[in-house]
Amino acid sequence: MTWNELLQPDLILSSSILSLTPDIIQRYNLKGLVLDVDETLVPFKAAVASPELTEWVRQVRQVASLWLVSNNISENRISNIARALDLPYYHGAAKPSRRKVRAALAEMNLPVNQVGMVGDRLFTDVLVGNRLGMFTILVEPMMHPGAALRSHPVRNFEVWASEILGATISPKEKRFTKRNKSSRK
Repeated sequence: MTWNELLQPDLILSSSILSLTPDIIQRYNLKGLVLDVDETLVPFKAAVASPELTEWVRQVRQVASLWLVSNNISENRISNIARALDLPYYHGAAKPSRRKVRAALAEMNLPVNQVGMVGDRLFTDVLVGNRLGMFTILVEPMMHPGAALRSHPVRNFEVWASEILGATISPKEKRFTKRNKSSRK
């Protein structure tokens, strides 16, 4: 795979994970989702899941198996979030390492092409998902309401670098796109 293929999400949502509806999940024939935690599900320093996220999990688990895989090394923090959402998890994943994502896939017992890797980062979440042949979904970072004007310098750098390498990422553009999977074998 070329860098532009490795860094190109299959689906780009112009807002947070809360906009990933059961209808969208079913449209792409996904039976499971591996979810990043920090800034995908909750703001980086948040210790609890929002009521909106709890409701989202309730709705989505009716159509897909869910598993949390976080790079965060704080087992206490990730386990508290996972427990609140009643979801299995791995922490300290070191994505784009594939080891813990593969373990989650094995536990889900689903074909890899029927599982989406959902995250807010290109060089961790999208890269690991594409390396494994998963359907990759890039979402906008989840932020604290009071931090709405906060920038994401690492993500901004990742988008810039990805575009130089040939991926077509335009986070300011409101879009809902799917990349052609036929080129991926």
